Formats: sequence, structure tokens, C-alpha cells
Amino acid sequence: MHFDFVDLRLIVNIADTKNLARAAERSHLSAPAASNRIKNLEEQLGFKLLYRTSQGVTPTPAGDAFVHHARLVLERVEHLAGDMQEYGEGIKGHVRIWANTTAISEFLPTVLSHFLRDHPDVNIDLREVLSGEIVKGVADSATDIGIVAGNVHAEHLEMLPYRDDRLILVTSKDHALAHERSVDFAQTLEDNFVGLPTSSAIHAFVMSAADTLGVRLKLRIQVGNFEAACRMIEAGVGIGIVPESVALRHVKTMQIALVRLNDGWAERKLKICVRSVKDLPPFARALVDRLMMGV
Repeated sequence: MHFDFVDLRLIVNIADTKNLARAAERSHLSAPAASNRIKNLEEQLGFKLLYRTSQGVTPTPAGDAFVHHARLVLERVEHLAGDMQEYGEGIKGHVRIWANTTAISEFLPTVLSHFLRDHPDVNIDLREVLSGEIVKGVADSATDIGIVAGNVHAEHLEMLPYRDDRLILVTSKDHALAHERSVDFAQTLEDNFVGLPTSSAIHAFVMSAADTLGVRLKLRIQVGNFEAACRMIEAGVGIGIVPESVALRHVKTMQIALVRLNDGWAERKLKICVRSVKDLPPFARALVDRLMMGV
């Protein structure tokens, strides 16, 4: 089978718009030309890709599968075009990293700044993504390197130990739990919480821990970063759960108290996730080595 990129983009646009005329316009085709392309594609495949009704067009089950793969192909082609453009501009390498909240805010800035200083011909695309999505992104080649937290299923991928990342309870100095050495997460659930954005990895992790106990977390406010969270906690807005490395840094300048969590999930292991270290380009392998060394 031979697939045309115009056809791939057209079928994706149809799935997005549910309208052949609008999809044709997005694809810079006339409506008759678009209709003819879909007809020829279905004849080549031997089955229907679209349901056609008075309300519009929607993919058949086979069409849904086709759209899924078409999106992946077009995404990889866009990455290829971007990489080739950078080579033309003098950039010799490009590494994509998907990581969780803690890695991005606490562990990566220093290492990546040193790496970029020593490798002026390499660019890095760094994104904050949930751990489960990171593993899928590595498996699907959407990213080169992932940094994940906790126990995630990563069959057929290489997982390398990276850092320990204990989560800790942070309260104001005058909070009832401030003088406790340690608490169970369940003991905190009557309190208001200061949280991170819904899109952050650590927010999803804490919400999941509450769901496991059958309790809805009382989110009083959500803020954009760990420092803002600690400021709100210091002001008595609520309590919060942050990485210990973050808490130890901010306790030096803020009136906050740190309380150990007894729950096993609070001790998280960060891991570097790749498809295969040996198959990475040399500059990406060098970056993995830097991450492992932490310098």
C-alpha cells in the first residue's frame, strides 16, 4: 500500500471538523477533489473509512485506526522537517525530553545548562508531562528521553535509576500538624490544600492518592509553581505536598514546617526512560550520561 501525505492530512482534517467541505478547505483542496481522494483511498484499502450522514462525516472503526496512525505519521514528518531546518541553520542535534514536575523544577536546570554550554550545536525541547504519558511518548518515539516517577509500566523500554524524590507535607508554623515528626496522608484530608495546576504531574499524583482513600481532596487554591505554593502555605491558606528537595530549600527563607509522610508512595524513585540507550545519537547518549552523573 502507498499512502499520500495529502490524503493523510485530509483524513485527519475530516476527523477534526466532521465536515468534508471544511476539511477540504483546511487541506487546500476543492470539495470534489477531496471527495475523490477519499473514494480512491477507500477503494485502495477495500473498506470504508467514513460514515456519511446528513449531519456530516465521521470515521468508521477502521477510519479511527487510520486517523490515529495518520496523526503519528504527520507528527513525525513535522519533527523531521523541524530537525532538518535546524540542521540547515547550523544546529547539529536536537533532543526531546519529557519529564515530571520535580525533575524539571529541581534536578534538570543545572545539568541542562551545563550540557548546553558544552554542546553549542545541540538544542533541547523540554516538556512537563505526566509519567504515564511520558512512557507512551518514549514508546511512540514522540520523545527521546523521559524522566518518570513511581512504578510505571514500561515494557520493552530501558529504565535507568535517576534520583530519589520523597514527597513531604508542608504546613504553616502554627498549624496543628506543624510539630508532628510524621503523619499518614489520611490524617491530612480534613484540611484545605494548596495545589499545583491540574496539568502538573504532581497534582495528578496527589489527587490519585486521595482517590485511593475514597476522599476528595479539598483544594483551596491552585498556584503555578512550588515557590508560590509554599508562600500560600506560609500565609495559612492551606497545607500542601511538595518534593522534599523543594521544601528544604524554601524552609530556609519561609515560616513553614516540614512533616514526613509515612505512606509508602511518598518515597518515589525517579527513572530515566529511553527506547534503547545504544540506539540514541551520540549527543543524546552524552546527555543521558550527564543526567546519571548529575553534573
